[in-house]
Amino acid sequence: MARYLMLIRHVEDYRNASIPQALLDEMGDFVNEKLKSGVLTDTAGLQPSSQAATIRLARGKVSVTDGPFTEAKEVIGGYALINAHSRTEAIEIVTAFVEIHRRTWPEFECACELRPIEEEASESPAASVASERASS
Repeated sequence: MARYLMLIRHVEDYRNASIPQALLDEMGDFVNEKLKSGVLTDTAGLQPSSQAATIRLARGKVSVTDGPFTEAKEVIGGYALINAHSRTEAIEIVTAFVEIHRRTWPEFECACELRPIEEEASESPAASVASERASS
């Protein structure tokens, strides 16, 4: 089974909107079902971009910029870690997530990016570093 990361992007103004109770109810059922089945391993909304920082490496220098990021049209509003047997299955899970929003909050607009997570230590620099530290 492969792991996938879903990033949910939307305009930040939704943070100030009243979330429909139908969305909360249906999403709660969806999340609980997926957690129990092991398809979903973690999910959460993110705090506003005013609480964020961007750490950037450019031209050999590291800089830190505090939010909010007014130039951003969309923000990453949340994430989910998914286990799926195939890319097709992962897309179906994300599509079901989006469909819940479409049915229960028609005004809401978002984009969900689905990315496979590298699994082999040889493909992941972070895993290689962690492995080296553990063996020392």
